[in-house]
Amino acid sequence: MLHTVHGLIPVIEPLRTRELPDWTHFNIVDESLLKNTIRDGALSHSTMRRVFGHVASAVEAGAGAVLVTCSSLGAATEALRPFFRETLIRIDEGMAIKAVTEHRRIGVLATLPTTLAPTTALIRSTAEARSATDRQISSSLCEGAFAKLAEGDADSHDRMVADAIAELAANVDVVLLAQASMARAWDNYGDAAIRVPVLTSPELGMIHLGRVLKS
Repeated sequence: MLHTVHGLIPVIEPLRTRELPDWTHFNIVDESLLKNTIRDGALSHSTMRRVFGHVASAVEAGAGAVLVTCSSLGAATEALRPFFRETLIRIDEGMAIKAVTEHRRIGVLATLPTTLAPTTALIRSTAEARSATDRQISSSLCEGAFAKLAEGDADSHDRMVADAIAELAANVDVVLLAQASMARAWDNYGDAAIRVPVLTSPELGMIHLGRVLKS
């Protein structure tokens, strides 16, 4: 499992235990992959090469599958697949499949523009692959929330995200949280009055990974 945020490991671990009880695992953490992507404003070729290096290192260490848990690295994950026989999965694939399969008006919320664009693109490509081209996608950026999280003010981050979810939910059938780090915001401050489902990538991503590996 390739992470760009160390704090995601304890979120993923119980899900991995539940969905992949027969698989052993190890973690690779490189915070600079996300930090450099934020600095550059997009996923650069240099960062993509470094993702390739991490995946290759994981395979050389014996991994039969690699899960990339940072949605900002989604394009790199897909670009690297032809170079490896091992299974290479991005964390938000399961969430995208569920959204386009079950809903027509889809809202995507992110706290980083570098994540919003690739997640929205994934929803579109997933819809096309499943002949669901009538899906309407609305994207929204919760500006300032990630900065609060980076400053250590997780409570303000969570409240801002929860408010943004409520605003987006008024005009869509489902809300997708583009970053795994946003999942707890809904758990902590989600409004029970919101009647549309809110999908998060960690659980759906691990369920999808489990299905792929078991098949």
